[in-house]
Amino acid sequence: MIMEKDILEIESEFIESFSFLDTWEEKYEYIIELGKKLPALEEKYKTEDKKIKGCQSTVWLVSSYNNGKVFFKADSDAIIVKGLISMLIDVLSGHTPDKIINASLDFIDRIGMHTHLAQTRSNGLRAMVKQMKDYAIAYKVIHI
Repeated sequence: MIMEKDILEIESEFIESFSFLDTWEEKYEYIIELGKKLPALEEKYKTEDKKIKGCQSTVWLVSSYNNGKVFFKADSDAIIVKGLISMLIDVLSGHTPDKIINASLDFIDRIGMHTHLAQTRSNGLRAMVKQMKDYAIAYKVIHI
């Protein structure tokens, strides 16, 4: 049986990966690569109701609930943002609503994202986290 990784474990892996990158140019390249690896979101999900409010770029986020866990899929029209949402999906997708709701996501600050992103991108990142946690809250309420 394969043990699933804990949210903190995944966050630590991102912190470690970023620690090997010396410049912000290298870090942005890494984020862009993560975005390129994100599976394309089906066009049927690229609708107004799936857009994250508060993002300067267009970000579509879709969630599903299966066997007590929340799963996310997303896409964006901006390559950096696509990488950011890819990281959040890696960290949060496949966990219970409670784990997602209670995730502190310290890795975002530890890798320096809030301090190196433009204010509008930083606000967008917060909006993505909020939407993912809101989905988790909704699934928790529905499946009590």
